[in-house]
Order: sequence, then structure tokens, then C-alpha cells
Amino acid sequence: MNKFKKIIIIFCFFVCSLCLFSLNAEEGIENTASSEDLLKPVYVVNVEGVIDPVVARYINRAISRAEEENAQCLIIQMDTPGGLVESMRTIVLKMENSTVPIVVYITPIGARAASAGVFITMASDIAVMAPGTHIGSAHPVSMGKKMDEEMAKKAVNDLVSFIINRAKSHKRNEEWAENSVRESVSVTVEEALTLKVVDFQAKDFKQLLEKLEGREVVKKDEKSTLHTLKAVIKYLDMTFRERFLHTLANPNIAYILMIFGIYGIIYEFHSPGVGFAGTVGGVCLILAFFSLQILPVNLAGVFLIILGIVFLILELWITSYGILAMGGIVSFVIGSFILVDSPESAEFYRISVTLILSLAVTTFLFFAFAISAALKLRRSKPVTGKEGFIGKKGYAKTKIAPEGMVFVEGEYWSAQSEEGVIQKGEKVEVISIAGQLLKVKKI
Repeated sequence: MNKFKKIIIIFCFFVCSLCLFSLNAEEGIENTASSEDLLKPVYVVNVEGVIDPVVARYINRAISRAEEENAQCLIIQMDTPGGLVESMRTIVLKMENSTVPIVVYITPIGARAASAGVFITMASDIAVMAPGTHIGSAHPVSMGKKMDEEMAKKAVNDLVSFIINRAKSHKRNEEWAENSVRESVSVTVEEALTLKVVDFQAKDFKQLLEKLEGREVVKKDEKSTLHTLKAVIKYLDMTFRERFLHTLANPNIAYILMIFGIYGIIYEFHSPGVGFAGTVGGVCLILAFFSLQILPVNLAGVFLIILGIVFLILELWITSYGILAMGGIVSFVIGSFILVDSPESAEFYRISVTLILSLAVTTFLFFAFAISAALKLRRSKPVTGKEGFIGKKGYAKTKIAPEGMVFVEGEYWSAQSEEGVIQKGEKVEVISIAGQLLKVKKI
């Protein structure tokens, strides 16, 4: 009997051990799966400035890279005043069709997500704001030719539908999204949290990762859990080419390149030959044209700038007593102000007033110096050729009554007296010249 009990006890112990082993094995499998999730990287990109075609290519490239490496998510750190509608649409469509969760983090403190930035935020799977940031003012503005009332209404309605769909699909405040487009409303981070425009607030990148840890995201009908605390963080920066092209998209840079290009070409025409000025001017103009292709350029502004510089150049050759110079500066300044036809609400596409005035003053000073040098040269007496003999002194080699010979500047010349008879040996001064005949007077 005791032996039977021992067998029963041993059997039960064996079964319990087997069950515990099975539980440990299952737990080990779960831990292994969790470790695999931890190995998935988190990609991070930084977007600063205007949303243009270069930024669109940069973000789309980052999304593709994150998908290729099966990343946990892509974090877009953003601070933008807005940008082009077409570039924004390209980014949003890529985000919506991505298999990787997209997190938009409006940072640093004081940053904003305005205009196109609102649409990108609404299209994100998780939207986060840093303290002191704000979001809104997504009303479309007309760039270049002004739209009539009917066209403007169509543009607004189109963007309203677009942003409402984004807000609805990501369970955000649809009413606020519509008002941000129609009424250009803008809210702080506290108001955005209350209105359910964004998901949460994070003071820095470390806190962002902490709050993303364990958050579930549904993407393409598949649920995934983020494990960001121990994930490998991979920063994907702009390439040199992207940074260069993005810099060129700045209207101030485009303006400077255009002015330098015009200066270089004009100087090259003034001094014929393929030289340094012409080469640099040509390169600057090509880069300026690339930059200006995405800006609403007013051709009248371009022509006024060129006309202003032409007036300043003509002042070097025509005595206008400053009229051409003043007209040139006025034309230059007016052309600069109207060069980019940008509305007041799109300040990121306006040329800096300080830059315009600085270049105008620099141009005026340069040409003022050139004009004064030209006038000085014009008024100076000739020092070479026949005209250089006027005012020269010599003596009569023979009696001049009224013609004879004089010795001037180491040479003998035929001379004619303008004031009576001049005796041999008397000093004379050249007062004019006619062919090879010097007209002199006694001194």
C-alpha cells in the first residue's frame, strides 16, 4: 500500500514538472517574440522649414526605408510654416498607404505645424506636440495669379474634404480640422489635447519614446504594439543634394542668386570674353531659375530689377545729373518687392525687406563709386595722343608771323600764332591742335 502511494506521488510530481516545463517553454517563446519586436528599429526624420518638393521626396524616401527594414514606426519631428499643396498631398498619400506606423512630433518648444503641416499631422497614426507649440491656420492661399471667388471656394471645399477624411480615419476632431481650413483657427498644445486634435504631449524625445512604449497602432487592418524604449533609433538625414536643393527653395536665396547672376552677365558683356564673372553669373542664374520655378514669380518684378540695373549702367556713359541713377534704384527696389507675388499670410514665400534694402543700398553705393570715377575720368585732360599736347609749353624755334616752328615735348612742330608775332626763343603754350599744326600763344 505504501509502495502504491509512493508510485502515485512520483507520478503526480512528474506530471506537475511536465506542466511547469511546458509553461516555461511557452513563456520563453513569448519572450523570444518580444525580443524580435525590440530588434525592430525606430526611424526618425527632421523636417524644418517650408514643405516643398524636396521635403516631400525626403519624407517619402524615409517611409520607404522604414518599410524595407520593417521598422516599428517612423517619427517625423516637424516645425513648419506650411508649404505647397501638391507637396503636402504627396506626403499624406504616402503616409496613408504606408505599412509602417507614422508618428508626427511637433517640436522643439516654440515650433508650429501650420498650413500644410496641419494636414500632415492629421494624417499621422499618432500625433504629439511639445510644450509651447501650436497647430492650425490651414486656409489655402493663392500663389501667383489671384483666384476668383468661385475658384477660391472650390479650393477651400476640396481641402476641407481632404482634411476631414484624414481626421475621421484617425479618430480626430473633424470639426476643428474643418475650421482650421475655413477659418484659419490655430490652437496651443493644451487646447489641441482638449479638442482631441493630437494624442498627447511630450516635453522631449526621451519622454516621447516613454509614452509610445506599449501603445497599440492599427495599420492596414493589422494591430501592432510599439516597443520604443529599447529599440534601435535610426536617424535618417537629408542627403547633401536634398539639403542643397531645399536651401535653394528659399526665396531670399533665389533673390540673391538672381541679382549676382545679372551682375555677372552684365559685367561679362561689358568686358567681352568667357571669364570668371560670366561663368559665375551663368551658374547663379541657372540656380536662381531652379529656385524660382516653385515660387509665384512676377515677371514685372524681374524686368524692373533688370531695368534698374541697366539705368545705373547707362549713368556711367550718359550725363543725366543723377536722374538715371535715381530711376535705377527706384526701379530696383520696386521690382524686388513685387518679384514674388505672395499673399500676406504666406510669409515664408516673401523676400526679406531687410535683404532688399541692403542690396539696394549696396548697389547704389557701388554704382555711385563707379559713376564718380567715370565723371572724374571724363573731366580729366587727355594725357596721350594729340589732345595731350593742349596746355603743353615749349619755345619758338623760328619767328612765328603768323606761322613758324616750335619745340614742344622734345619734338619740332609746325605752329601758328593766335596772338600776333612771336619772336624766336620766346616761350609758348599750345592752346589747340589742327591736324599736324599746333596753335600757340606767347607766355
